[in-house]
Amino acid sequence: MKIIGKIADIKESQQVSAGFKKRAFVVEYAENPQYLEYILFELIQDRCELLDTFQVGQEVEVSFNLKGRKWVNPEGETKYFNSLQAWRIESPSSNTTEQKPVPEVSTTPISEEDDLPF
Repeated sequence: MKIIGKIADIKESQQVSAGFKKRAFVVEYAENPQYLEYILFELIQDRCELLDTFQVGQEVEVSFNLKGRKWVNPEGETKYFNSLQAWRIESPSSNTTEQKPVPEVSTTPISEEDDLPF
């Protein structure tokens, strides 16, 4: 999944355990400009560094996966958690596809001897 929006907030990386770190950021998303949405994303492990080259207010395209988890607390109650795990962040202008050049068409008239027989 992908969305394009402006970075509204960037948090510092958190070392959750010896082998796991995460970093959160918020994107201001304007599917309907009258009602802005603030979408919280997280980056994990080595992806935390993806935010180092971006600033608050910058427009970005975020590629992410929707993750869901089930947890049963000590009282036996089941809880569900969702997260948006980003795996790529780039400037929208950086992902434009390169256009192939159009071959040139000769404007020179074809002589009768060059004409095909069919």
